[in-house]
Amino acid sequence: MLLGILVVLCFIPTADVTENKILVDQSPLLTVAHKNATLVCNYTYNGTGKEFRASLHKGTDRAVEVCFILWNTTKISSNSNKEFNCEGIHDKDKVIFNLWNMSVNQTDIYFCKIEAMYPPPYVYNEKSNGTVIHVKETPMPIQEPQSAIPLWIMVAVTGVLAFYSMLVTAAFINYWQKSKKNLYHQSDYMNMTPRHPPYQKHKGYPSYAPTRDYTAYRSWQP
Repeated sequence: MLLGILVVLCFIPTADVTENKILVDQSPLLTVAHKNATLVCNYTYNGTGKEFRASLHKGTDRAVEVCFILWNTTKISSNSNKEFNCEGIHDKDKVIFNLWNMSVNQTDIYFCKIEAMYPPPYVYNEKSNGTVIHVKETPMPIQEPQSAIPLWIMVAVTGVLAFYSMLVTAAFINYWQKSKKNLYHQSDYMNMTPRHPPYQKHKGYPSYAPTRDYTAYRSWQP
């Protein structure tokens, strides 16, 4: 009896435990230096599904769906969370999520989720290890202040001002030399106005009266 049961069991086909199962593989770390990231989700699936959905989730609890992509044999559609810039692309056995303009506060762990939507049975991958996306802070470039006036205009204006200054200086020196020369010629002329001897001062004579010689009168006295 026991031998007959064992023979019957040997002819029962064993179920394939890997059928309709999705496995996802992600890189553990992704460093973002310029605000743009590309996360690749490799997956394997041996079921009969023809319509799929792939989504990217943020956080250890997968609470935030960043973006998703739907595809089947005829069309593909994608959508993104308004707080993220994300686009999903399907390529054979992988889904690529492109993220851009990421900020430092979006540093977190991200999980890929692959779902076989149709036909039944509905299956999805088990939770993977996820990918830590580390968004580095981008340093602000130091820009040197630029002059609003072109350099050649500044050089031309400086040259004109220098030339004008030289002309003014030369004219001033020429005028000063002529003034000094005229003053020297004027000092050569003598003042011809008659002057009174010192002892006639305060005697009441008019300034034009000639000086008398009293010695001639004294000579005629007896």
